[in-house]
Amino acid sequence: MPSLLFCGPKMAACGIVISIWGVIMLAMLGIFFSAKSAVLIEDVPFTEEDIRNDKNPPQNIYSLYNQVGINCFIAAAIYVAVGAVSLCQVRLNKRQEYMVT
Repeated sequence: MPSLLFCGPKMAACGIVISIWGVIMLAMLGIFFSAKSAVLIEDVPFTEEDIRNDKNPPQNIYSLYNQVGINCFIAAAIYVAVGAVSLCQVRLNKRQEYMVT
């Protein structure tokens, strides 16, 4: 039977740590972008033409804030999936230690 084990115990543990950090950081960024934090204005992708050509510029900026916040939440979900795969790898490595071949 083929093994689903494709990384070692240290790499799997590192994946879990990085995933936890990524989920925390990106979830917080998503919350702050959804709250339209003024500190993060430099990270919102807009140009001066977007503001000049729009009759209601704050709504355009607010929708861009929301879109970036959604992107952060999607990236956090991807980190959750990577963390789950890493956790499975840790468990498979633990089981591999106790198997006699």
